[in-house]
Amino acid sequence: MADKPQMKLWIEKIHAYVPGKSKGADGRELIKLSANENPLGCSEAALAALAEPAGPARYPDPDSTALRAKIGQVHGIDPARIVCGTGSDELLNLAAQAFAGPGDEVLYARYSFVVYEIAARRCGATPVEAPDVDYATDVDALLEAVTDRTRVVFLANPNNPTGTYLPRAEIERLHAGLPGDVLLVVDQAYGEYLAQGEDDGAMALAAAHDNLLVTRTFSKIYGLAGERIGWATGAPHLVDALNRIRGPFNVTASGQKAAIAGLDDQAFVARSREENRRELTRFAEAIAGMGNHGLRGVPSKANFLLVLFEGRLTAEAALAALAEGGYAVRHLPGQGLPQALRITIGTARHMDEIAELLRRAAEAA
Repeated sequence: MADKPQMKLWIEKIHAYVPGKSKGADGRELIKLSANENPLGCSEAALAALAEPAGPARYPDPDSTALRAKIGQVHGIDPARIVCGTGSDELLNLAAQAFAGPGDEVLYARYSFVVYEIAARRCGATPVEAPDVDYATDVDALLEAVTDRTRVVFLANPNNPTGTYLPRAEIERLHAGLPGDVLLVVDQAYGEYLAQGEDDGAMALAAAHDNLLVTRTFSKIYGLAGERIGWATGAPHLVDALNRIRGPFNVTASGQKAAIAGLDDQAFVARSREENRRELTRFAEAIAGMGNHGLRGVPSKANFLLVLFEGRLTAEAALAALAEGGYAVRHLPGQGLPQALRITIGTARHMDEIAELLRRAAEAA
């Protein structure tokens, strides 16, 4: 017999999530463009809400009632079909836990958000990766990977860490091709960065079908990553399942207030979207201009660019050059991307400096 408690084998296989770095190897503070945070911060309205006393001695509203009402108002959703979580990460894990377990499979595309594998293993299910097509999700490959053991399919749209995007027709085709007892989770953490009017249709599908859940977060465009607030919407029985197993007071009182204030300040959201679009476009053009040195950017609809290093300059050398220049970006060899860096879109000055650092490193390689 073992002389100490033994973790479950499926838990032992989990590689703990590694957050984006903000310091160099020497401990020096770097400008952090490794976690896809909003360089504009959050709205002044959200900051004001956070400054108000939240009554820390009392538990927050366990049902996030006012926040769900505001989300429903902004997005045209019945609040009863909304559940809030400690970031969308909690809700992604709960979706796997509620609908998959030992002997089941959880499916996602290669180069997807690392939490999907963790969520699968956490509940004892088997994670399954479908092949990509040039770093983008391949709907045909996903459908071909479905078996009678598939219980949950995760899809980030736009995808993290590649920034790629599936349009409405492809989301509809994926959903239509799945068995009715398979849950499709569309993770729209970066959904607010899409151009106004651009919509993958997942929200409408979630309103009309029993096997589709959409998740969103306040960590990205709303700039409230430190408060850990997310939400999901889907059919009543899906929301009920997540409510049964979520933390009982999972969203803080201050977080609820800040999120409500952020939702009321859509001008800040629009400004963040427009500034990101402008700087992403400029930076992608700068990277394209280094194509003769083997640098290539994967087309992105998010607030970051995945830069591939396919010439003499390696991703490791580029990472070191950027750190020397004062910047922390994300290297993802653990996700099968040793040849790439994911670079969050910062301010105009940040992106100009990073482009110049990469140009110099490429020319010196």
